[in-house]
Formats: sequence, C-alpha cells, structure tokens
Amino acid sequence: MIRIKHISTFYRTVQGTVKAVEDVSFDIYDNEIVGIAGESGCGKTSLMKTIYGNVESPMYIADGSVELEVEDMGAKKVITNEEIHRYWWEYISYIPQASMSVLNPVVRVKDQFLDSFLQRDVRAIGKQALLNRMAAYLQELELPPEVLNSYPHQLSGGMRQRVIVAMATFVHPKFVLADEPTTALDVVIQRGILTMLMKLQKQLQNTFIIVSHDMGVHYQITDRMVIMYAGKVVEIAPTAVIFERSLHPYTEMLINALPRLGDDTERTGISGRPPSLLNPPSGCRFADRCYLADERCRQVEPALIELEPGHFVACLKREPGEERSAHE
Repeated sequence: MIRIKHISTFYRTVQGTVKAVEDVSFDIYDNEIVGIAGESGCGKTSLMKTIYGNVESPMYIADGSVELEVEDMGAKKVITNEEIHRYWWEYISYIPQASMSVLNPVVRVKDQFLDSFLQRDVRAIGKQALLNRMAAYLQELELPPEVLNSYPHQLSGGMRQRVIVAMATFVHPKFVLADEPTTALDVVIQRGILTMLMKLQKQLQNTFIIVSHDMGVHYQITDRMVIMYAGKVVEIAPTAVIFERSLHPYTEMLINALPRLGDDTERTGISGRPPSLLNPPSGCRFADRCYLADERCRQVEPALIELEPGHFVACLKREPGEERSAHE
C-alpha cells in the first residue's frame, strides 16, 4: 500500500512559490488501477513525481509524507519518501510523458534496458540471458525482438511508448506510475496501449496509478478515481460511481463535456480558467467557475469528507444538511 499523508509539493520560482500540490491525502491499495484526473496544471504530474520520490530543485516537499509498504529481507516494513528511490524498478516504477524525450536517441534500446539495471544484477543473470528475457517480454507486448537493436528514432510513437512500458514493468514492480501514457498518440494506438496496460495489470496483479486529463481513458480502465483541481483533491470514488453520480460540480462538468455516441447535443467546456497557484484564492478554489458557489464558498475552504463509503468530496454544497442542486 502507498499512503499519501497531507503532502504539499511546491516550486521555488523567480515570481514566488508555486503551490502545485497542497495538503493531499489518500491511500492506494494493492491490485487496483487508480486514475488521477483533472485539467492541465492541476498538480497531477507533481503529485506523481512526489509519490515516486523524484523530487529535485526547484521542486520540494513543503509538508507531509509518502509511505510505501515494502518487503525487505523477508520482512515487511514501511519506508518514507526520502527512501523510495532505493526501491525504484523493484517495487515502484514510472512511465513518464513524451517517449521520444525519455529514450536516449543515440543509444540502442537494448543498452537502455541494460542501463536500467544495477550492474551486479546484469552480472548475476548474465547479459545474453537478460537480453533473451527482454526479447521474450517485448513479444508479449506485441513488439518484435528486433526492437532491441533499434534506435528510438527508428520506432513509431506507439512502439516507443510500448518500450517505455516494457522497461517500467520488466521486473514486475508492485506499483507502476503512468503519467499521460497515451498523450500524442492516435486513437487506434491509444486503444492498444490502454489494452496492454490492463492486460499487464491483470497478469502481474500489481497496482497502476494512471494520470490523464482524458476522462474517457479513466472510464475504460480505472477502478477508482482521484479528481484534482488547482493543487487540491476534490473528489475520490470508484470509477463507476464517479460517472454515475459524481458529487463535486467540477467532476460533473468534466463528465458533461465528454462527447457521447448517438448524442448530437453540443458539448461545452468549463468556462473560465483555474486560479494561479502562485497566489491561490481563499475558500474553494473552484468557486469562480462553479454554478453552485456563493459567498461562503469563496471564504471557507471545504474539507475532503466521506459522504458515502469510499466516496470522498470536498464541497460545502455537498455536506450533510445542504440543499441538493436544482441541476440534478
């Protein structure tokens, strides 16, 4: 299990401190696919880097902690964000955005695979035996073994993305973090990548945490969703519940903006724009764009509370005793 406890991740900039993630708490469990959704700039990638322990200046953890349960020397123990990097690949791995910028353009794929392992592991297994295993694993992911001898520029975008997924999952880590794994891919290739991720999760029985601004991606593959807005978590629930009866106005508006087969009704985006995280407003950060907001919403910051089993919402208008919206 990964436990995220009141984590706040900020950036130092010339203009001031950007509060990318602020006071976020939730748990991630074994054998589930968790989706993190929200508009660009809401803090999704910063949260993923924090969970992975990849925090480098100007980014820093201002408060809180990330705890990862691991097995070391046959005994279970809990490590914090300062130690997580010691368990990269074995327990937790990362699929970043932009496959072409991740892979070294002048190094063959097989050498990048080998570089991702400690040299003692390469010696223990044997270089050729490890390459044979890699070739077999690539075939499982519908890539020909010849890919190992290729340079990244010789592969299509979809093939490069599959290589990144293969590198991140080759040693069967318990947790895989995927940051926009289908961005910039056409719909056919996107579907193939999503199908592959679902197949891998079922095969490995591990946990995937997937970031995407595309609600359709989450609908297809996730079990549970975390909705973020302006550095805050505003709703957490099983994916089916999110799409059937979301409670936060922001989540409702994200879903209502999705096109639907057979429905010719014109879809509209959410008016306005997220607030600056250099100087976020008091109260609810979504208030200026929300159809339910009143003056109290602009003054009082809502707490993330559990309204139904497993369904958490941060909205004053959804708290017990509040009138339900006329929009419902």
